[in-house]
Amino acid sequence: MKGFSRRNVYYMVLFAREYPELEFVQQLVAQIPWGHNTLLLDKLKDRESRVWYVKKTIENGWSRSVLLHWVDGGLHKRQGKALANFKNTLTSPHSDLARETLKDPYNFDFLTLREEFDEKELEDGLINHIQKFLLELGAGFAFVGRQINLCVGDQDFFIDLLFYHVKLRCFIVVELKATEFKPEHAGKMNFYLTAVDRTMKHPDDKPTIGLLLCKTKNKVVAEYALQDINKPLGVAEYETKIIESLPDDLKGSLPTIEEIEHEFEE
Repeated sequence: MKGFSRRNVYYMVLFAREYPELEFVQQLVAQIPWGHNTLLLDKLKDRESRVWYVKKTIENGWSRSVLLHWVDGGLHKRQGKALANFKNTLTSPHSDLARETLKDPYNFDFLTLREEFDEKELEDGLINHIQKFLLELGAGFAFVGRQINLCVGDQDFFIDLLFYHVKLRCFIVVELKATEFKPEHAGKMNFYLTAVDRTMKHPDDKPTIGLLLCKTKNKVVAEYALQDINKPLGVAEYETKIIESLPDDLKGSLPTIEEIEHEFEE
């Protein structure tokens, strides 16, 4: 055979060295395109991590660009890492599938927030970038709505974000916290999950799952808080880009918004 470039030959040799077992190649890596394989050889040095992404690509039908997104985001280090009580609150194998659905931390680098942002600003940013948010959440999440009203005992309560997961066959309640995780967050989420199960859940649906997304968390405190919660609940952190405030000595040297708008008008 003729016509192979030096680069093609390099990848062929590397591929043969990394995967010497013909049976393994036929069963797994041969099921994804050659471009996917070269990407994994370029990006990941250890075989175990590459095999993880190969299996996920086959399972989810990822394109090369989607695979690159997840590899660059270190998905294999985050998938299934959220603290959760699913073993005690869900039956197997549903509990294992639910655990693999959540990550820690979530990567919200597509947001640019002030250093001292609040929950509303975070929620607005995620909704304004809903496509990127859904991609970060992972396959199977369908957006139901924001600030979903729950009427319990003639009182109104509002869920930050509500999703339905088509693989898990259940609602997923997402609550956003611009602070460190606190034990009372778990108690409030437990209430929301009960309310959704009683007022929105279809008889054929699985139990509603809660996901608390916090700026930071103390692992021991979170584990204690989840210990006796009787609803399936996970706790994870998120990462964002932060705009730091300008130093005081620079503020006076920069034009104001009004001055910039005036220049454009001129």
